[in-house]
Amino acid sequence: MHILITGSAGFIGFHLSKKFLSKGYRVVGIDNLNHYYDVNLKKKRLSILRKYKNFLFHKIDLTDGKKIKKIFDKYKIETVINLAAQAGVRYSIENPNAYIKSNLEGFFNILEHSKNYKVKKFFYASSSSVYGSNKKLPFSEEDIVKNPISLYAATKLSNEILSESYSKMFKMNIVGLRFFTVYGPWGRPDMALFKFTEKILSNKKLEVYNYGKMLRDFTYVDDITESIFRLFKIKKLLKHEIFNIGNNSPVKLMDFILMIEKVIGVKGKYKFLPLQNGDVKSTYSDSKKLFRTIKFKPSTKLMDGIKSFVRWYLKNYQR
Repeated sequence: MHILITGSAGFIGFHLSKKFLSKGYRVVGIDNLNHYYDVNLKKKRLSILRKYKNFLFHKIDLTDGKKIKKIFDKYKIETVINLAAQAGVRYSIENPNAYIKSNLEGFFNILEHSKNYKVKKFFYASSSSVYGSNKKLPFSEEDIVKNPISLYAATKLSNEILSESYSKMFKMNIVGLRFFTVYGPWGRPDMALFKFTEKILSNKKLEVYNYGKMLRDFTYVDDITESIFRLFKIKKLLKHEIFNIGNNSPVKLMDFILMIEKVIGVKGKYKFLPLQNGDVKSTYSDSKKLFRTIKFKPSTKLMDGIKSFVRWYLKNYQR
């Protein structure tokens, strides 16, 4: 039996693959290694995963239905964890086609094959962005989500709707994972912590949107993978469930920047900008449902997580 993890060379996919591999599971990883950000970073992640004898990797795009089918034909896939997607809210404004192909067509391919091959469990990455312009905080899974304000959010909401219909029609066990601003070592260069660290160290101006008046529920990557692993271990799942995976402790953007400066020991330079199209002002996870289900919720202190990232960055990435 194998676990299929898509996007295994990505940030969360790498960490999750490593967690399953370290516990002795056989993991089949697929990734298209696209050029959305530094491919060398993805290759370095893969080189770590390839040290495990129970890891098998295939360079495949989710939109290639024939190659996806070959994976299911070749391996006995018991669980699928779909983390492959075109990420980034801002990038979706400039390159909408990438989101339609990857997040809709690609998602459909992996969901359809999971149905055809009768996988026992199907997990997929959604996003806190589906809450869109909702005003009530914290965001709860029970909230009505119908106001996505970016194409990225709209594709993630579409994934949830597709999953709901497949679960009902084909009696599939499906779990949606709404991630809240994930950060940590081996993170993506387009994310806030990576960008701010890079610019502080290179004495460049930090672009601070909405003039710093943002609230974010930063969630450490190890808390994300622990949550997914515990959900995976549940023997009996309901047909379709959605879980927030967030730290339940939002932080003001300027406080976040001050914490990075404190860890690095350097004062940054700022360029204050208006709220960018597609961005939300606040994210805040209600994680009670997650805790009720797995007796765990993300709790890594932000300062500890920032220190861990900066140590990794200085050792592995500083140019």
